[in-house]
Amino acid sequence: MNIMSYQSIPAVLKDNARKYSKKTAISYKKKGVYLSLTYEEFYERVLMLARGLRKVGMVPGDKVAIFSENRLGWAISDFGIQSAGGITVPIYATNTGKQAAYILNHCEAKIVFCSTKGQYEKLYAIKDQLPHLEQVFSYERFMGHRSFPVSSQDQLSEVDTPLTEEETRQIEEQIDKITHDDIITVIYTSGTTGVPKGVLLSQRNIMINAEYGLEQLGMPQRDETTLSFLPLSHVLERTAGYYVTLMNGNHIAFAENAAAVMENMLEVRPTTMVSVPRLFEKIYSKVHESVNKMPPLRQKIFHQAIEVGREYVNKKYVTNEPLGLLSLKYKLYDKLVFNKIRARFGGRLTYFLCGGAPLDKTINEFMWIIGLPVFNGYGLTETSPGVAISGVGMIRFDSVGKALRETELKLAPDGELLVKGPQVMLGYYNNDEATMETFEDGWFKTGDIAEIDEQGFVYIVDRKKELIVTAGGKNIAPQPIENELKLDKYISQAIVFGDRKPYLVAVITPNIDSLIDFAQEEKISYIDINELVLNARVKGLYASRIKELNKNYPPYKTIKYFAVVPSDFSIEGGELTPTLKLKRKFILEKYQDIIEDLYVSKGNGVITHQEKN
Repeated sequence: MNIMSYQSIPAVLKDNARKYSKKTAISYKKKGVYLSLTYEEFYERVLMLARGLRKVGMVPGDKVAIFSENRLGWAISDFGIQSAGGITVPIYATNTGKQAAYILNHCEAKIVFCSTKGQYEKLYAIKDQLPHLEQVFSYERFMGHRSFPVSSQDQLSEVDTPLTEEETRQIEEQIDKITHDDIITVIYTSGTTGVPKGVLLSQRNIMINAEYGLEQLGMPQRDETTLSFLPLSHVLERTAGYYVTLMNGNHIAFAENAAAVMENMLEVRPTTMVSVPRLFEKIYSKVHESVNKMPPLRQKIFHQAIEVGREYVNKKYVTNEPLGLLSLKYKLYDKLVFNKIRARFGGRLTYFLCGGAPLDKTINEFMWIIGLPVFNGYGLTETSPGVAISGVGMIRFDSVGKALRETELKLAPDGELLVKGPQVMLGYYNNDEATMETFEDGWFKTGDIAEIDEQGFVYIVDRKKELIVTAGGKNIAPQPIENELKLDKYISQAIVFGDRKPYLVAVITPNIDSLIDFAQEEKISYIDINELVLNARVKGLYASRIKELNKNYPPYKTIKYFAVVPSDFSIEGGELTPTLKLKRKFILEKYQDIIEDLYVSKGNGVITHQEKN
């Protein structure tokens, strides 16, 4: 589809409502059952909301916020806001009231949509700090506080009152006035390294990114079903999942939440998904956990299948060598092993898109081996998001692919990746100083250290600000070490520290299922996981695993000391961003005593902070 032949994303939806009128557009779960709207029905709901927004005084150019998790209401709000000429300002559902207040005040939003009473209560608690906010609408009906009135989205839309021909004509005239240059959204960065900045993105930024990304991907677009679980507040899911799916006349289904993704995959049976590395890490871990519980013969068949698969995918997709009998061998193992694995994820998946952070090479290769290809990409909120993406005929399992069409890349003297292209933001809203700091001679500074090979493949090393410079002056990228730690069956998550310190230390969280199996095998008695991770044999287990990993690195890159904390890093715990990235500064502060103790400890080899006692 030639997306850029349209002037805006609402214009595409307007056309698709006619072309695909009876085709399913969106599915969402309600009371345990997936319900759906066709393109015709969804478009009608969008126009009704646009009608309601116009009636309550919203004018073109107004910023309207959405404080919600992924759901049908989010999609109706977003397209309704745009169709009325407004600008969507998303707020992560996991944000606190204080964080939401900063965004609402900075963009001067007069209207906010919130998903539940819980989100409404966050706003109510800080209502006196919201001088610009005039109206609150919710996707669910409940009684609000008299001093802070709330109405439902359905009430605003007047869903029981059909649109008149005149109302439809007026709204569609507004849709037709939207141009490529109009701002579609202001997305606030997570603010993990400072005050959030509002990224201004135009219709052109996102539409061209969607078109060029699909073009480079090179996968045939059939009747796709996309399962959406990353926050729509994040530009990766919004562009590559939600907008791409609906602009191409395909079906998008919203997962209930991140925890229910595996279950929802079996229900929805998606053909494609957008994700961050954490999902693939979990798939890799779960498959290997299952294999470890199989009888020896089945384990042997699995490992043989993986070895044949590794040779097959590298020859077919990387080096383009003749396959010969290897193709038949792979087909046999695919029938015996890999097909059964794919069935656990609905059985229809043809590919994933991955972004947000570099995906470990071993895990990416594994996904291709089992027949669930992952196309790695790279980008930022400020680039709508895509800068580079892998595609058919351009695969390197440790690369994020090549630059998109009309996108220029170069490396600064310190290795920072610089970008020029039509997907680069217009600037930061109401923050000229930050905008000027982010550009250098017209080049956008990504803040990522990268390498580019002679064929144009891009390799992301790490965030510039997260590089560790040890007391001995060694520069170390922590992410590759962390990714290798996470491959261990007993480790769920890991973070490495060592900036301006004499050596590296790590804080790790256990893979609970594997650790419990170990405890049962070793007949270790314990009350809870807190006690289990303090057990001497458990500490010895982790010490031996990390010692083995250290053999792959020069001495200055080895983990000298580590600590095991009993709970996984999470969004709720504050250690992860809504897109599942590690919040290093927060983790450093949260576990400050433990980390400092690792540097007080003396001794040779890998020990836990408890062993010195």
